[in-house]
Amino acid sequence: MAVTRQQDAKSYSFKSSGVQLSEMQQIQSAPKVGRQIGIKTPVSFDDMGPEFISIHTNIKDAIHDNLVNLILTNHGERLGLPDFGANLMELAFELQGEPGQQEAIKRINKAIAKYMPYVVPQKFQPIVDHFANKEVAKVGVKLSYDIPRLGVQNKGVEVIIFSVG
Repeated sequence: MAVTRQQDAKSYSFKSSGVQLSEMQQIQSAPKVGRQIGIKTPVSFDDMGPEFISIHTNIKDAIHDNLVNLILTNHGERLGLPDFGANLMELAFELQGEPGQQEAIKRINKAIAKYMPYVVPQKFQPIVDHFANKEVAKVGVKLSYDIPRLGVQNKGVEVIIFSVG
């Protein structure tokens, strides 16, 4: 079968196939999104903004979210960083007593010093709340912290671990 070549075929430049004027005006009039810093957790769809998932645009909120995740993470849960986190889950039953609370303080300080050294922990308060059935307890920690470089003072984090026994 012989192939014939057309001499009169047109060629088009991709530069000429741009965006229509109405589309360009719509893009330019869209609200500007602030600096994107990190994904908000828990991950959720961004219903109101232009992004697919919710994103932090404020550095203080991103640090707060990251601190909560650092405290809640146990060793071995973060891929590639086996010592990431405060590893508080194994202290769930011990947090009701003084030795367990002291250990929790040490673990939180160690995790913050290694992974978030710009955060300065200020106050630690254990949370121990027994329910009527006496087999389930709500235990956790309240932590207040400062971020001197950002002017953040006395910001708080509360992490709850339910223990059943």
